[in-house]
Amino acid sequence: MGKKKDKKGKGAEKTALKTAKKAEKKARAEADEDLEALIAEFQELDRKRTQVTEEPCAPPLPRCNGSLVAHPEKEELILFGGEYYNGQKTFVYNDLFFYSIKKNEWSQVRIPEGPPPRCAHQAVSLAQGGGQMWVFGGEFASPSQSQFYHYKDLWVLHLATRKWEKISSSGGPTSRSGHRMVAVKRQLVVFGGFHDNIINYQYFCDVYTFNLDTYQWGRLSPSGVGPSPRSACQLVPTPDGSVIVYGGYSKTKVKRDVDKGTVHSDMFVLSPEKGSTAEGAPQKWKWAHVKPSGIKPSPRCGFSSCVTAPNRAVFFGGVQDEEDEEELSGDFFDDSYMLDLENKKWFLTNLKGRKSSKRRRRRAKKDKETGAESSESEDDSGEREEEKSGSDSEEESIPLVPSPRMNTLMVVKGKILFLYGGVYEEGDKQVTLNDLYALDLHKMDEWRALVTSNPQDQEWLEESSSDEEEDGDEDDSHLGATGGKYSGSASDSDEGGLETKQDHPSVLASENVADFFSRTKDHWMDLAKKSAEEEAQSFSEKALKKIAFQMAKLFHEEQAKSTEDGSQEEVH
Repeated sequence: MGKKKDKKGKGAEKTALKTAKKAEKKARAEADEDLEALIAEFQELDRKRTQVTEEPCAPPLPRCNGSLVAHPEKEELILFGGEYYNGQKTFVYNDLFFYSIKKNEWSQVRIPEGPPPRCAHQAVSLAQGGGQMWVFGGEFASPSQSQFYHYKDLWVLHLATRKWEKISSSGGPTSRSGHRMVAVKRQLVVFGGFHDNIINYQYFCDVYTFNLDTYQWGRLSPSGVGPSPRSACQLVPTPDGSVIVYGGYSKTKVKRDVDKGTVHSDMFVLSPEKGSTAEGAPQKWKWAHVKPSGIKPSPRCGFSSCVTAPNRAVFFGGVQDEEDEEELSGDFFDDSYMLDLENKKWFLTNLKGRKSSKRRRRRAKKDKETGAESSESEDDSGEREEEKSGSDSEEESIPLVPSPRMNTLMVVKGKILFLYGGVYEEGDKQVTLNDLYALDLHKMDEWRALVTSNPQDQEWLEESSSDEEEDGDEDDSHLGATGGKYSGSASDSDEGGLETKQDHPSVLASENVADFFSRTKDHWMDLAKKSAEEEAQSFSEKALKKIAFQMAKLFHEEQAKSTEDGSQEEVH
């Protein structure tokens, strides 16, 4: 046992020091990724613009986690922000596009002094003051997705004058992304979301309102039992002034360095209490858990929704993942559902007079019972059998349906439902779409493809071989529903790195990484500084803290592994 522990200790030391070198390399590559500096640079560029310009353009580049709203006064859609990942880098946008419904044309509008680039924010449009678009929160990611900056700012775009205005009002939500926001009777309602950094993360279940008359934030304290903390849920306003919360996603720590993801499928209603508020006093609210009836959608992430008239909401797509220690697999959906907002009843929507069709994309997945791998879904094989039998006829054609995807942007203008973009995966490749579809909600006969996109033309860059060789068995862990990545552990079997002898603080029983780093931070900061000096590199305090945390994390993991192996050896 003693020899085994010595070996593991030495391996942990080598791994931690090698990690320092790798962290230094990443810090050098990200020297220009000081997020606050980058955001300030974007804002400075905006300040140099003095004129509003509008130019016809091709459809916007592929993106996800942006916002799409309907112009309240014109036959237009408005697309703002979003992000795109090409396999190596993440690009975050603050560009603004208008889509003319009548002309089927896009134009890009550049307006001075607007919000800095962001994704996973929320936007709503209001028919007041000539039309307004309100934007709250979101996040900005560094190109390598190693750093995130969460916003808590509130903006309004005055559509009549084409002018951005930043609203200064205290008492609002903390910095976050993945939240949801809707307009309900002269106020904006914000619910949920999450915030993460290199050490920990937090999901929210708080509720804030912004009064559109007084321009004041207020935090609600509803009675009753409400939803658990979550992001990426569906928030739907009802005609009577209530708000429905459905689904969402969250992660919780179940043990040391182990997170469990939860896909929520519960439903709650947040309602103002009647007759409980004196004149001039704040409105009281209450939570109620409801169990909807009808044909319910399967639990899934990345569901998209929007309100339709009268008293209905439509939901589309999403992904149902199955996650284990070895792989992530699941189905992307192209089905849609209607929810009766008054009776809380689900309906599976089918196009009238057409044959129902489900076309799913599936990531490689093992059968639970046989262990066999399959890359096609039952629906796909069923379609092929039908083609072989020749059962299709001219009178019964398969309708056009947007391909399976998640995180689609949806909005209703008049009686037309518009669906823009989304994301799906092919193995390790993430495909981001920029197509646009329309469905007449009165006829419910067919989807029309207004803008098409060819996923095969999309750039996808694999990780460079030099990075792969240096990283060895490095693994990535994922935090949050937006897909941010943080570097994980490296193999201690790799040779090379810094061979400096170093005694490290011991890990206490049941001490997680965050607590261990907090207690021993000075030690790891000193080690990071020494390592940087030996490499003749200069880093900011933030970069050194990042390097120090990675070293502490690797040592913590190796110590946990050593303790585990020692216990098993003792048993034998």
